[in-house]
Amino acid sequence: MIRKINTLAKSRSVRKTPKRRKSNRAEKSAASRKKTAQNPALAGVRPPPPGQGKHGEKGYLAYLLRQAQAATRLTLERALADLGVTPPQFAVLTMLKAYPGLSGADLARVALLTPQTVGVIIRNLERDGAIRKKPHPVHGRVLQWTLTRRGQALLGKCRARGRALERRLQAGLAPKAQATVRRWLSKIAADLKQDD
Repeated sequence: MIRKINTLAKSRSVRKTPKRRKSNRAEKSAASRKKTAQNPALAGVRPPPPGQGKHGEKGYLAYLLRQAQAATRLTLERALADLGVTPPQFAVLTMLKAYPGLSGADLARVALLTPQTVGVIIRNLERDGAIRKKPHPVHGRVLQWTLTRRGQALLGKCRARGRALERRLQAGLAPKAQATVRRWLSKIAADLKQDD
């Protein structure tokens, strides 16, 4: 009896499980990928790169503005990365240099950020010693923010990176064309702000 059980156990362990074949769908998919790799025309429709087709002069203005803003922000983000500053932080530092004593709510409005985002930025910049607070002289519960020396030095470094980006944006534009673009962008902001 023991011999029979051992023989049965051996026969079960020796049995090989059959290899599963690829399904027809998997085989067809693999063949399709191989054909596509050999012939890029079969890859399907790809959107054009920025500056071409609907991503260029034939595109919708709102989309083109968004595309330009996204590219500008990413470039600025990369330029500021080694300073440990984000574009929204740079905006807050810039606004505090231009308008010292702004409250968090005012900063959110002028920097085009949400109050929640500004709250986080303020905490981080204050922790790093770039800004300081003082109570409003009349409304004691309102806090006013100003740059410290450290904040001014940090802003100076950020501005140098920002000026390099500005030069790239202005490249190839005559002063008259720059004035036209600035006027047009300002008008868009002012006109659409009235819709709020």
